[in-house]
Amino acid sequence: MRLFRAALMLAFGIAPMMAQAESPTRPIVVELFTSQGCSSCPPADALLRGLVRERADVLALAFHVTYWDRLGWPDPYALTEATERQRGYTRISHAGTMYTPQMVVDGTQDLVGSDRRGVQAALAAARPVAATQLSLTRDASGVRIALSAGQGAGRVLLIGYDPEHRTAVARGENAGSTLVEANIVRSLEHAATWAGEPLVLVRPHPAGQRMAVIVQSADGIILAAARDGG
Repeated sequence: MRLFRAALMLAFGIAPMMAQAESPTRPIVVELFTSQGCSSCPPADALLRGLVRERADVLALAFHVTYWDRLGWPDPYALTEATERQRGYTRISHAGTMYTPQMVVDGTQDLVGSDRRGVQAALAAARPVAATQLSLTRDASGVRIALSAGQGAGRVLLIGYDPEHRTAVARGENAGSTLVEANIVRSLEHAATWAGEPLVLVRPHPAGQRMAVIVQSADGIILAAARDGG
């Protein structure tokens, strides 16, 4: 009887654990929607910089939105694509409003970007299992993105970003401040759609010193994520 119970435990207990262990992992994706024209944003920028320094398991990205530019200081890193990405999250969550600083953790949890305790709780709750193996490499000719077969479907987003910039702000709500910001997104491209089949893409280098790829379903769930680390 004990042997029979042990066999059942092996079949129904250990086997699922092994399958879970074999699932590909990925970094937790943290996106900060921010602007140099927003006086509430520097604490959130500092929180994101801390994640970059301290959490190797996190892919942290700062998306600078455009809608603050008309209020006294045009953010040199503001992107229309960043504003559109935040608007997309607003539609998914049915929040009905866009604000800064907003932080989105793993595509599904949004909170005020300077809420350190809330961010830590969201990171602790994240389950960064990937739906596909994703590799990202570059050479002189371009970028190669490869995805294995897997479950799900989503957009393949190629992102270029700069590790750090210092900006002396002359006008607006942060006038007189020198802002230090990390992992600033410089480009965002919808490179392809992944539908569960193996996929290999070759794309030109994105604008930005480094790059990352995110595969994301229509409901915001992150299916895979990788960075080049260069």
